Amino acid sequence: MSDQREFLAQWSQSQGNLRRFLEERVMPPLDDDAQRTAGRAAAAAAVEETFGINIDDFALGVDSVGGAFETAGRQKITPPDPEVPQDTEAAAFFDVDNTLIQGSSLILLAQGLFKKRFITLSELAPALRKQIRYRVSGSENADDIAEGREQALAIVKGKSVEELKQACREIVDNRMLQKSYADTIELASMHLAAGQQVWLVSATPVQIGQALAETLGFTGALGTVAEEEDGKFTGRLVGDILHGPGKKHAVAALAALQQLDLSKCTAYSDSVNDLPMLNMVGSPVAVNPDRALRKHAKAQGWAVRDYRSVRRVMRAGVVPAVLAAAGLWWWRRRR
Repeated sequence: MSDQREFLAQWSQSQGNLRRFLEERVMPPLDDDAQRTAGRAAAAAAVEETFGINIDDFALGVDSVGGAFETAGRQKITPPDPEVPQDTEAAAFFDVDNTLIQGSSLILLAQGLFKKRFITLSELAPALRKQIRYRVSGSENADDIAEGREQALAIVKGKSVEELKQACREIVDNRMLQKSYADTIELASMHLAAGQQVWLVSATPVQIGQALAETLGFTGALGTVAEEEDGKFTGRLVGDILHGPGKKHAVAALAALQQLDLSKCTAYSDSVNDLPMLNMVGSPVAVNPDRALRKHAKAQGWAVRDYRSVRRVMRAGVVPAVLAAAGLWWWRRRR
């Protein structure tokens, strides 16, 4: 297993170029198809055995992680505390929306960019419409996610990368931190105090996650990466959108690069869509879970943490008591 982890770490460091990786690191020189096929088979077997995913999905994850590193300008946004002994094989992965902050980071970003005139009202409207639909239905729509990705890429095409980064830092400082769950931040701090890495993993643009990670002192952030060229966005994606299986692919690539032991890692999320990521770690935790994730977590014996004040009140019996009092008042009035 240690040989496979080293093998995959080397591939990750080659930034996912499978052909270059095989030719330069595995069995140089690869002069014929037979050797090339053998090299790919070896890489595919290592990926399948270690992470349970195919080699193409792993390559997408490597692209996403490499893109995140390039966006940040370094692998780790916050270096580990030299005073804390490091548990180098362990990390904690946190979803953002409704796990770290209340609501949608993408909506907060869109509203902030609209106020700064980075985007127009017509560009903002589709995102708001999808968020309203999600709030009403309580579940995410795959078509909405795919369409939203294309719309977002079209919106940022040709616009300044540095301007978006600055806007993300301001939105995090002025709006998102106010909506953060202090209990979730405390959980992350406990992992850091134990010498473990803490990564945000979200479908939101990677610049938002990285601004949050920098402000909160987390190790780093993975997110959806838009391609950059000459300081402008090209309108193309690097890797894939980090939603559902995309998170699993990126976490697998990060684990390979950092040589993490996923059985020693923890993942936190509110959504059943993140089951691929939750299922791959040794300690999955449901935070503020939706109904489907709560049911699954209870069936699996996972830890469940709920930091939503309304849910706490309901569980304490305050809301039922108010409803009962209102019913009694209505009955007496009818009499």
